[in-house]
Amino acid sequence: MKNKPYPFYEPPIMNDLKHLLNRQAAEHPDETAFVYPCETGEMKKSYLDFQEDVNALGAWMYHKKIKDKHVAIIGENSYEWLVAYFATVLGGNVAVAIDKNLPEEEVVDLAKMGDVEVAFATNTYFEKINKKAAKKCYNLKECDDYMSEGRQFLKDGETDFLNYEIIPEKTATILFTSGTSGVSKGVELTNHNIAYEIVHTSMLFEPKGGVLAVLPFHHAFGLVVGILMVVNYGKPIYINKSLKYVKKEMAEFGPQTMFLVPMFVEFFHKQIWAEIAKRGATQAFKGLMKSTDLLLKTGVDVRKKTYGSIQKVFGGNLEYIICGGAALDPMYVKEFRTWGIEILNGYGATECSPVTAVNRPHFRKDGSVGHLVPGLEAKATEDGELCFKGEIVMKGYYKNEEATAEALQDGWYHTGDLGYVDEDNFIFLTGRKKNLIILSNGENISPEELEQNILRDNAVEEVLVYDENGKIVAEIYPSEDHRDDVQYFEKLKNKVNKGRPMYKQIATIKLRNEEFIKNATMKIVRYKNIPGAAPANNSDK
Repeated sequence: MKNKPYPFYEPPIMNDLKHLLNRQAAEHPDETAFVYPCETGEMKKSYLDFQEDVNALGAWMYHKKIKDKHVAIIGENSYEWLVAYFATVLGGNVAVAIDKNLPEEEVVDLAKMGDVEVAFATNTYFEKINKKAAKKCYNLKECDDYMSEGRQFLKDGETDFLNYEIIPEKTATILFTSGTSGVSKGVELTNHNIAYEIVHTSMLFEPKGGVLAVLPFHHAFGLVVGILMVVNYGKPIYINKSLKYVKKEMAEFGPQTMFLVPMFVEFFHKQIWAEIAKRGATQAFKGLMKSTDLLLKTGVDVRKKTYGSIQKVFGGNLEYIICGGAALDPMYVKEFRTWGIEILNGYGATECSPVTAVNRPHFRKDGSVGHLVPGLEAKATEDGELCFKGEIVMKGYYKNEEATAEALQDGWYHTGDLGYVDEDNFIFLTGRKKNLIILSNGENISPEELEQNILRDNAVEEVLVYDENGKIVAEIYPSEDHRDDVQYFEKLKNKVNKGRPMYKQIATIKLRNEEFIKNATMKIVRYKNIPGAAPANNSDK
């Protein structure tokens, strides 16, 4: 199919998360919903199993007087995490998702910020939060016991949980912003926000097979996009518990779609090229790729046969990677396409539930972050800041009227990102408003532009560009085989600077021996890594 506009998909309609779960259990009771590792191997749960587990835990929560409460859920991705989330939201409680990797004091602070009264944690993190994050803390290791008791309560006629009617505009979830440039804030999303997001974003893309879920559930992209949208389409989800097993699970599960952040794409890309270089076949492989691209232009597709070894790394069935959370160099998109895997770049913010745009399988623009979600309005202000308006925009920041008033103006959410909307409703980013380097000569420089060029070099694992005393500095975390290779990076600096105006040239390269501090979506936290930088009022998305 040619790359051109085509009709939107028609996803299943859902009004709220209770409607979603009940519809799937009724229409696809025996279809696999989740597959996940357990002590005895792998466990499979159907959509009917999932509904029954959620209802059982919900009944248990109601019996424990957990009603109209703010309930924290903390821990690694797991089936029990999702059961606790659904049971919380479907009973009218507010699910407060907290990053398990934060220091203990920050977990406690966020729990207090979110007025948490009850907390669920996976066994790994239970001691970290027990009696600290909430008055009542429950270990999800005991989830089977809770559900067993809940089933008995249902049999005994305790059906208040089942009979609870969702209030669409009531806060369902509080998700904390990633905080790459300042203190995190609690984003309030309603059932209506989430339902509208799921249905309308699914009009741009639909999975045709299984999905491997690797992004953290406490983050909007990992939860709403990586789980809830897939559930709405009734496709099986393999839950990855630890990133060290991703390669093994891709091979075993063979996903058709994966939702990733750029760090994963960049890692896989470098691993593939490193293997090719090890065989001494870099130049020959580049020539093969050029031939493949020329054949594609004539309508001849030899990718599956030619790049079977690369596709095998991803399980052999991977067709699409939906990538969001940070900017991705179009170079990765083009090379993965040559190998037979389409990367569909997307864009959004927790405050927008989270997706505002995504490229479509057969209508995409390399370099863009996607086509605007149907039903959403977008504009750029006079100074180039992107703004969105629509039913996916958050209710506000929890108990933070000042920050809410700054972010939401006349119903428009101000992203802090610089960019524009083209004539086909595709979004293009040009930088981050608060990251702009403003030199003494009045010139503005977007550090992301330089970072993207530097990251193309395989010797660079991570990079951060910033201003230091009026000079542009590129701080680099090198790959293992180029640590302390000052001469190599001086040459790289000259290569990047070539053809650029003087004010856009890198003055200094700094090498570091450890990774940069990152947030939940593996985005570098600028204010924690740049010398002398102070947190901004608004956090990056």
